[in-house]
Amino acid sequence: MKQDFNEYFVYKNGELYCENVSLKNLAEKYKTPVYVYSKKAILDKINQYKEAFSSYDTLICYAVKANPNLSILKIMSDNDIGCDIVSGGELYKAKKAGIPSNKIVYAGVGKTDFEIEYAIRENILSFNVESEMELDVINQIAKKLGKKARVSIRVNPDVNPKTHPYISTGMRKSKFGIDIDKALDVYQKASKLTNIEIVGIHCHIGSQIMEIEPYIEAIEKTAKLISKLKEKGINLEYFDIGGGLGIKYKPEDNPPSPKEFADAILPIVKGTNLKLIIEPGRSMVGEAGVLLTQVIFLKDKGDKHFVIVDTGMNDLVRPAMYNAYHHILPVVEKERKIIADIVGPICETGDFLALDREIDDVQRGDYLAVMSAGAYGSSMSSNYNLRPRAMEVLVDEDKVYVIRERETYDYLTIPELIEN
Repeated sequence: MKQDFNEYFVYKNGELYCENVSLKNLAEKYKTPVYVYSKKAILDKINQYKEAFSSYDTLICYAVKANPNLSILKIMSDNDIGCDIVSGGELYKAKKAGIPSNKIVYAGVGKTDFEIEYAIRENILSFNVESEMELDVINQIAKKLGKKARVSIRVNPDVNPKTHPYISTGMRKSKFGIDIDKALDVYQKASKLTNIEIVGIHCHIGSQIMEIEPYIEAIEKTAKLISKLKEKGINLEYFDIGGGLGIKYKPEDNPPSPKEFADAILPIVKGTNLKLIIEPGRSMVGEAGVLLTQVIFLKDKGDKHFVIVDTGMNDLVRPAMYNAYHHILPVVEKERKIIADIVGPICETGDFLALDREIDDVQRGDYLAVMSAGAYGSSMSSNYNLRPRAMEVLVDEDKVYVIRERETYDYLTIPELIEN
């Protein structure tokens, strides 16, 4: 009998369930590939964060990029969670899901004029400004609109978060933020701009962080800058420390809990007397989702065995992009084991879910569950090779809700025109 990966996806009599729903029945009813999310997993994580930070004035802003499905955003809205956005599209979805503007913060190095104007008109809580030129442009657009734009400066504390280099954002060589040793000058410049209201400071060092120490280092560095700003007469209201807490991808992973995170960083934040903003994304929804796929072919090349499935890098690009590990479980347990590459149908050698992985001896027609796929799965999916994107369903105890219809071939041509 396999050990359950987490409490939301468990085996019952050799068959994998999400809460009280059979994943085999789901796959047979809705076909594959399909993303399946546990509502209880999301709610439990929301409550863990709320409880962990309950002793301090904290605004939790879910990082929309992790999974922007409207139903998931509605769960956040219903539970008094704000949003961290990085595009106008994310702002549109957040507002459509009922997130109030005063709980929306906007980061990203490449905000367009259209997006900046949109966010100013929506009266968001704060822009997290990533460059001096961006600060000037926000001031100009706000002046044109006859408004003041609220801003926080995103400082780059030059801290190594000990994660994949592609998702490390807090080091000097990163494109993100303003170097911490230059930030004081930028704040002084911002304080003189007529259509800018300085409200806070922001730092975010990366994603899938499995140790608390990099956070402590970054927050301590930023807290020292806050003291210097105060000495110069620049008083802030918010200290936004970003997100990035890691999740369990391998059975042996043991990421820090929200409580461990809070216990480590709150003593530093309290010393600033500023309201706290945190931006969890992956840790809110990652372990709440799986990607169901069906085995379509088996292929042997001597001592090399391939399990070919009906999902690939267009649905889940993390293995191809980051060489990321996702645990893969059979929906119905088998007794025998094999070593195989689990690969998809995309015309790229990099289209794999796992390489040289021990897996149950599945056969054509069997189903597999790719675990911890709730974050950066559907949100990074594409129509590469003209493959319709996967359906998404939400499980609430024994109820199942379709929260994204499977795309059709007709959908693939809707935006396109033939020029004669």
